[in-house]
Formats: sequence, structure tokens, C-alpha cells
Amino acid sequence: MERQTFRKVERLRSRKVIGRLFRENQGVFAYPLRLVWVELDLPPDGVPVQAAFSVPRRSFRKAVERNRIRRQMREAWRRHKGGLYRRLSGRERRLACMVIYVAKEPLPFRRIEGAMQAVQRKLAKSCRTAAPPPNP
Repeated sequence: MERQTFRKVERLRSRKVIGRLFRENQGVFAYPLRLVWVELDLPPDGVPVQAAFSVPRRSFRKAVERNRIRRQMREAWRRHKGGLYRRLSGRERRLACMVIYVAKEPLPFRRIEGAMQAVQRKLAKSCRTAAPPPNP
């Protein structure tokens, strides 16, 4: 059985890439999550997918609420990313993803987990059908 970890190299931290995510704006949706993604060149030691998670302050004023939801999203990603990695194996490019919580109220973890599985399936499907973007 593979290890279910979420290592530092799998976390999306680059401001440039995050800005590009929202400029190019390819996305999939499964309530209460929206996932935006962009394809990037794969560095030699890179992972196939880098991910970041966001909970809007407008919807959740208290940091403790935002942090809990973000932690639940990371946990759901960590538990189910193996299927996404298998579906995307053999690609020369990597994906940068941002998962955004769009509901206006906190939902149970089971609901978040189900939505995470759905957006990961939709992401893998849309990556298979999308033509690779031209290199600038």
C-alpha cells in the first residue's frame, strides 16, 4: 500500500504559478469545492501535482473556522490523491491546482471528502481530453 502523505514538494507555494492559475482559469466544480488548475513543465525531481487550498475570509470571518475547513480539505486531498496520481501517470507535464471552498457554511468532513474525490476525477478526465497548451 502506498503512503498517504502530503509532502512539502507537493504544496503549491509559488506566487507566479498561483497568479497564472487565476489568469488561465481552467476549473472543475463539485459542491462545496471548486478546483482551478494549470499545466506546467515537469521539473526533473518534481511531483505530478502540486496543490494549495483556500477558504475565503468573506464567508468565514473567524480564522479558526477557515483553518479547520482548510485542514479538512488537505486531509481529503491526502487520502485520495493516489487515484489522481495513477490516472495522470506517464505525463511529461505537471499540474498546479488550487482547491477553493465555495460553501457559505461549514459542512461535515464526509461531504468535503466526497466532493474532493469528485473534483479529482473530473480533473483527471479533463486533463486527458484537453490538448496540451503550446509552450511560450
